[in-house]
Amino acid sequence: MAEQHKAEAPPLANAPRVLIVDDEPQLLRVLKPALAAGGYRTIEAASGREALRAIAALSPDAVLLDLGLPDMDGKEVLAQARAFSQVPILIVSARDREQEKIEALDAGADDYVEKPFSIGELLARLRAALRHGARDAGPAAAEVESLGLRIDLANRAVTRDGAPVKLTPKEYDLLATLARHPGKLLTHKQILTAVWGPAHGGDTQYLRVFIGQLRAKIEEDPSAPRLIVTDPGVGYRFVKA
Repeated sequence: MAEQHKAEAPPLANAPRVLIVDDEPQLLRVLKPALAAGGYRTIEAASGREALRAIAALSPDAVLLDLGLPDMDGKEVLAQARAFSQVPILIVSARDREQEKIEALDAGADDYVEKPFSIGELLARLRAALRHGARDAGPAAAEVESLGLRIDLANRAVTRDGAPVKLTPKEYDLLATLARHPGKLLTHKQILTAVWGPAHGGDTQYLRVFIGQLRAKIEEDPSAPRLIVTDPGVGYRFVKA
């Protein structure tokens, strides 16, 4: 195993291990102490091949993956990693094109953080990805609650502050799809494919209409949504507060 794969001295022996895949020394000098202060151990990889070896051999708890690596594009690393691992992977990249985000998320990334970023935001996204990964590793939740909204996934029932919320079958399927992945950004294509099927993967306007209808029924103020938030041009995420 290459020298870059050696873990830093852990804050705690059982602290989550985060693999940082980036070849920028300046970024590493910022990220490593910030992650240590947040209670994480760090592992480093400076290339795509090193990253794939580290994911396979060291089984990190999460991965922060840059797209601009010296030997291959980060999206290729993501695709190859997803062939054998479901480790939470957050893209951390200076590429801010909408299409780059969509392609990475559709390929299996758990989130996308643009450089430059705030450490606070990155740590919050990392915590959300780790929670999502833990849920995927265990039994599926039977209920999801947030801001007075309760979704009974076993019985397809929704209440707000104890009162039933009447949803159409498709509105419920849309809400359940988002709620099963709280905190995770789902692209338009991922949502449309899950709820309406692959033939509707490009019907973003159709999805926008249904999101509006759903917000009108579940949000306290649909004009300032807090449960279903938008990542403009990319998709939506369900906020579990």
